[in-house]
Amino acid sequence: MTSPPTTAAAPKLSREERKVLASTLAGTTIEWYDFFIYAQAASLVLAPLFLEPLTDDRPGLATIVSLATIGISFLFRPLGAIVAGRFGDRLGRKKMLVLTLLLMGVATALIGLLPTYASIGVAAPIALILLRILQGFSAGGEWGGAALMAVEHAPRGRRGLFGAYPQIGVPLGLILATGVLWLMTTLTTPEQFQAWGWRVPFLGSIVLIVVGYLIRRAVEESPVFQEMLQRKRESSAPLRDLFARNTKQVVLTALVFVANNAAGYLVIAYFIGYATKALGMERAPVLAAIVVASVGWLVFTLYGGALSDRIGRVRTFQIGFALIFVWMIPMFLLIETADIWLFGIAVFLLTAGLGLSYGPMSAMYAELFPVSVRYSGVSIGYALGAILGGAFAPTISEILVQSTGSSLSVGFYIMVTAVISFAAVSAIKETRGNDLGVTDAGPRPTTESAVPL
Repeated sequence: MTSPPTTAAAPKLSREERKVLASTLAGTTIEWYDFFIYAQAASLVLAPLFLEPLTDDRPGLATIVSLATIGISFLFRPLGAIVAGRFGDRLGRKKMLVLTLLLMGVATALIGLLPTYASIGVAAPIALILLRILQGFSAGGEWGGAALMAVEHAPRGRRGLFGAYPQIGVPLGLILATGVLWLMTTLTTPEQFQAWGWRVPFLGSIVLIVVGYLIRRAVEESPVFQEMLQRKRESSAPLRDLFARNTKQVVLTALVFVANNAAGYLVIAYFIGYATKALGMERAPVLAAIVVASVGWLVFTLYGGALSDRIGRVRTFQIGFALIFVWMIPMFLLIETADIWLFGIAVFLLTAGLGLSYGPMSAMYAELFPVSVRYSGVSIGYALGAILGGAFAPTISEILVQSTGSSLSVGFYIMVTAVISFAAVSAIKETRGNDLGVTDAGPRPTTESAVPL
């Protein structure tokens, strides 16, 4: 059995470790910027430009359909996870990370160039959905590779902290996406933003992709993957081997992600549209509040990763899910006041639970799977959790509010997901300190067990 890491002073990072952290952080930030630009634009402008002519006889339906296009991409995440996992487990993490970055960038830039329904008719929403699917395929392969590059380069006692770096690409991408939208909202009139201003954030992705590509090319392959190749232990059929031996781990990792992803997509996509359209709040202050909340998400995610190195992955997750559960109803009561300061406080405090239930994820997921199927396992578990969690969370939230007339129904919905994820993570034996190297039996559990709060 391995022993939990000690609390001795951590050594300084090597040059290669700093490059790895910079690479995973920069790459995931750019990937999620691209992904979130669409999610936010869907709640602001894409409905009238691409979908409203199809739903003239049903007021409000265009918004629901627009939000549903966010979820469509999630359905193709498992396909991206399967493809990237297969080649990532056989050819290496680095190559797949470069490929997924380029795919995401091309799809995002093309959305910025896409003619609207007024120009090309029904071909416009079809092309929009196809490009969103390509984004989902890319996102399905991105996270697993970035998580493994960070964790497999990490010292044993700092895997949680290292693994948190690709995780903070989510709030950083959200800060960047929301900040650019805020800037365009501020610099343009509503008519200009509707006509061309919304395209600028999509086209700006081209510059970011070039930067991310150069950074990722400079990083060495994961040492754990190199060890596996030297010992000739790679799997010829990672997907088959994964489900033959690790189906339980895939299911549990998917369920663990449900609550975090569902609650996270309220911040990413739903709150902006709800606050500006249903509550009549001004767009620019709402976007600014989301940026501030994203900073909190970043800080709490880093803290969550570091905390999991001290108290364990399971306990850190449990605290995060408990915070999400207890904050839901007070949060929506504050949001319903339509006061921008209370709105900002409500969303910011949600990020405490989001961060603690996201920071330890890379380390825990990597520690659950043997190296020969690890890329496939973490990617597929993450992708399935995203489908069950955030894929249609904005759509479900909009339907709940329209059918009940109360945003508290959304709070109860997220509380149910928190219970599911809390139960799933409580069923996992503590993984902190597991062996990540090449072993016939895969990672060995420590003597610690999950102890419910």
